[in-house]
Amino acid sequence: MDSITHIAIGACIGEAFFEKGFGKKAMMWGILAQSIPDIDFISHLWLNVPESLLAHRGFTHSIMFAVLIVPFFALLADKIHQPHNISFRKWIYFFSFEVFFHLFIDAFNNYGIGWFEPFSHERISLNTVYVADPLFSVWPAIALFQLIKLKKFDIRRRFWWKFGLFIPMAYLGLCSVNKIWLDKRIHQELTATHKVYKSYFFTPAPLQNLLWYVVAEKDSGFDVGYTSVFDKKNNLHLHYFKKNDSLLNSVSNHEELQKLIRFSKNYYTIENWSDTIVFNDLRFGQILGWKSPSNKFVFHYFLEHPKDNRLVVQRGRFSGWNWMFFNSMFSRIAGN
Repeated sequence: MDSITHIAIGACIGEAFFEKGFGKKAMMWGILAQSIPDIDFISHLWLNVPESLLAHRGFTHSIMFAVLIVPFFALLADKIHQPHNISFRKWIYFFSFEVFFHLFIDAFNNYGIGWFEPFSHERISLNTVYVADPLFSVWPAIALFQLIKLKKFDIRRRFWWKFGLFIPMAYLGLCSVNKIWLDKRIHQELTATHKVYKSYFFTPAPLQNLLWYVVAEKDSGFDVGYTSVFDKKNNLHLHYFKKNDSLLNSVSNHEELQKLIRFSKNYYTIENWSDTIVFNDLRFGQILGWKSPSNKFVFHYFLEHPKDNRLVVQRGRFSGWNWMFFNSMFSRIAGN
């Protein structure tokens, strides 16, 4: 999830754990504990782009990191707030819930999270919620605003922390139901084509949970398309993209290539754009792909011009976003 969402949720959890006057102080601890796993963002200061991509949501999002950081926060808070009547066990419970909740909700995005680092480099991606979904994030944000505004003993504070936590969790449950239901439908439609697929995944298109992006892997490439929960026909339209591994022959010794392949979980294609070879990570979707099936992919990395890749995750994500973008998305969400 985005940083603002983690901040708001952290504050709501802090209020939920302590209330009765200490809530505002706990909100600050909650914000800090919810944000600490994202300290890995500073890695871009000294790592190259592929290394930074793997570092983000890597060790600082692992169970091992949580086990190490929780006692540190508990000892620090216990010392700072002396004298107090809060047991050390409660500090441990509080910071454990904060940090592990961060790791839990981040796993629902498509970026991937290294729960098992440093023992395993496998990344968990449940592909259930877009990384910035307003219908998940708006409720804790509203609750945070109210909790800041209300006095520390106001009885309405309990309502607002519940508002900020229970509604997004209910929405996450709804998104999970959509995921399970669509998985069955997509599997049936892929099977009905009588084509042989090695694997497939699907994840929400930007900012919502009704239109989903689908990628099915074949031996020589990928079928890519979109499906809406409101589609009335079992008619999944897929556009084929060749993997083009042969184009890597000239850059097979490229020091960053293997890191990009690992990051993409092997969902990648290679293209030749005039003077450079381009690595596409298919997991991040296409630029307006539901409108133009042959459009470029959001994540495209210039293998022969590494200095042009500093914003590789962001540069395509917001490309073409205007009123026509939303109009085309809403039209596609309405179903075929």
